[in-house]
Amino acid sequence: MTNPLLADWTGPFALPPFAAIADDDFAPAFAAALAAARARIDAIAADPALAGFANTIGALELAAEELDRLAGVFFNLAGSDANPAREALQRELAPKLAAFRSEVTGNAALFARIEAVWAARAGLGLDAEQERVLMLTRRDFLRAGAALDPAGKARMAAIRARLAALGTAFQQNLLADERGWLRELGAGDLAGLPGWLVAALAAAGAGRGRPGPVLTLARSLIVPFLQYSPRRDLREAAFRAWAARGANGGATDNRAIAAEILALREERARLLGHPSFAAYKLEPEMARTPATVRELLMRVWEPARARAEADAAALTAMLTADGGNGPLEPWDWRYYAERRRRELHDLDEAEIKPYLALDAMIAAAFDAAGRLFGLEFRPLDLTLYHPDARAWEVTRAGRHMAVFVGDYLARPSKRSGAWCSAFRGQRRHGGERRAVVSNVCNFAGGAPVLLSWDDARTLFHEFGHALHHILSDVTHGSVAGTNVARDFVELPSQLFEHWLEVPALLDRHARHVDTGAPMPPALRDRLIAARTYDQGFATVEYLASALVDLDFHDGPAPADPMARQAEVLAGLGLPRAIPMRHATPHFAHVFAGDGYSAGYYSYMWSEVMDADAFAAFEEAGDPFDPATAARLERHILSAGGSAEAETLYRAFRGRMPGVEPLLAGRGLAAG
Repeated sequence: MTNPLLADWTGPFALPPFAAIADDDFAPAFAAALAAARARIDAIAADPALAGFANTIGALELAAEELDRLAGVFFNLAGSDANPAREALQRELAPKLAAFRSEVTGNAALFARIEAVWAARAGLGLDAEQERVLMLTRRDFLRAGAALDPAGKARMAAIRARLAALGTAFQQNLLADERGWLRELGAGDLAGLPGWLVAALAAAGAGRGRPGPVLTLARSLIVPFLQYSPRRDLREAAFRAWAARGANGGATDNRAIAAEILALREERARLLGHPSFAAYKLEPEMARTPATVRELLMRVWEPARARAEADAAALTAMLTADGGNGPLEPWDWRYYAERRRRELHDLDEAEIKPYLALDAMIAAAFDAAGRLFGLEFRPLDLTLYHPDARAWEVTRAGRHMAVFVGDYLARPSKRSGAWCSAFRGQRRHGGERRAVVSNVCNFAGGAPVLLSWDDARTLFHEFGHALHHILSDVTHGSVAGTNVARDFVELPSQLFEHWLEVPALLDRHARHVDTGAPMPPALRDRLIAARTYDQGFATVEYLASALVDLDFHDGPAPADPMARQAEVLAGLGLPRAIPMRHATPHFAHVFAGDGYSAGYYSYMWSEVMDADAFAAFEEAGDPFDPATAARLERHILSAGGSAEAETLYRAFRGRMPGVEPLLAGRGLAAG
């Protein structure tokens, strides 16, 4: 029988034929796709014709087309619906794919052709995007070691293969720890919890085959449990289990893996002549240098810590009044912060959540995209990879723009967190192709599914990433969508969060799930007014992780990352009751692949721009101002990585912003 992964996909929108795919199809499909890619690469390298853009750079863009198509399916499934067969294949594939990439960048004949095109570029009549793609291709080869001697290339290939295997192991260990812990809750354990949380815990129990409610390590359950449970003993047990992911000893312990990853990254950077991995990693980013990153983070750290310390004193007083013994602990902060929020802002999550049904918030995000960019969303009746996933066709003025897949509910087979990925990206080179983009979240289940304000913000954040894919309009796939500098990629996502707070959008979509009544204006206004509440905590926990990440990579790799983490946090004066958002053993952003390594700062770097970018709409007097939205689409959302990030932002805004809008947006500005 024909392997469905290798056949032409002739179904609607050329989507993967999920119903026909078996796990056993992936291994032979990858073998065939790798063989086809190697043959094309060899043909490009051996081409007797004079090296030009089309027969070298353009050909490279399409050389691994089957492999890219296959990887888009497999790795989306491995993250959102893992099973033992997929995990085993992922472990097997990681070093093989790394070896293939090393083969390509280590191909001397191929690199010689790239260098020939580079040398002749002035006379080739290239347009701006072609020049950009040529520069990026050459830079990627150089940064992968294409100019090293044979021994250096061999060592680089070995490092990359080992890092790929370690990153996969790190992620799978984390998922195993998250999947392996639960606590059954009796009636007494549920006292004081709001009804919506009890329902979510019951749904989690049903999903795990248990007769009653259970607490798992899904963030959508742990965080509200820490907010609402009056039982300090249960909060401590839950927090310790959450904090111990990846550090429980045994086969799933990630601490030695993290140490080896850091050592290999340092060696990789030094092979290429860089003093540290951070210097290597930041060279192509907007920030350029570790010193620039540290300056930004520390400028925000001091006011954030001061705010957090003041809040800690207030929360400690509440703990003491309750008869609590000892100092405020990490498992106390969210509980007392939630009580204080109710006192200061008259806000109760149990009052808010019925107005934030999942389907209503999806509709709100679609509505904002429609009013800004003229997009329309039509539900599709398709068989996808899991019953929870659903799809929409995105159109504009009758033109097909993309397929959007939403997979929103937590389940044991899904890694934690929320993310945006693409089954395929947009391009014109090699034939017009529109994106198939996916948002994956981990919201607690229920009937209906009700979101917290933070959940709704996460939904808008990930949909901002999706818009980067949906509106992409470039020729070459390598610069499409989110293929931009790491510290620029969060701009569209963080910017789109602002529309969640637009009163007109909330009035239209934030309606009570039972009565259909709109959110009362007074509640809406209190909710928006409380946007900076507890920002000392949120900013400090984030910055602690970002600064530890930077320190790990900006100098010699620590032999004992946990000891070094403790040193960094002590030097910063991290408040006792605020943990890092992501401690080393479960810091998947940094260790489950290279994506955010030495780059976790990127969220704050982008926030400097997103605060300023939304101000452009405010200055226009309309959050849906058509002219401002058109500039945003033209210069940022549709442009992908077709120009330098700073060039794109200046084209949109006319200048680069300072840090002041960020501080003001977090309520940390002086005075």
